[in-house]
Amino acid sequence: MSILVRDAGLRDVPTLVRLRLANAERHVQLDPTIYRVPDVEAVRRHFEEVLAADSKVLILVAELAGDVVGMAEVILLADPPAHQILAARRAAEIHTVVLDGHRGAGIGAALVSAAEHAAAERGVTIMHAGIFAPNEGAIRIKPMTGADDLARSPYEPSRRRSPAATRTVQEWRW
Repeated sequence: MSILVRDAGLRDVPTLVRLRLANAERHVQLDPTIYRVPDVEAVRRHFEEVLAADSKVLILVAELAGDVVGMAEVILLADPPAHQILAARRAAEIHTVVLDGHRGAGIGAALVSAAEHAAAERGVTIMHAGIFAPNEGAIRIKPMTGADDLARSPYEPSRRRSPAATRTVQEWRW
């Protein structure tokens, strides 16, 4: 079966809510002191707002046999202010979700690849993913995608562990 990755629309809001809540439940299982399950209505309002025109959030969904089984949320970040020393580069954060039962089938990799391309079309040259270290599936997918594309793309993935080793920060540059 082939994976179809497409832009999310308002008709996807109920599914996006389901994906967000499933992701939250999975993360609460990893560490309930860090994560929580958000209010359903707050999640619904968030997706309705970001799917409106002129949003700084890009949402892609992955379909398998007509069912949405994953999503990528790309949050476009503001350029550093003129008074800071950091060179102005368009950056984004990426968050991905793949439903249980569909992990390991290339869906996450397809979402990340499509998100990279969508972000690059909007001038993004660097993308970050913060991943809770016990979430081994997510840690595997991000560098795997970059490594697979490294020969074809001019960006370089890197991984750094925070001092507490509770989050892995992954960064792509192109």
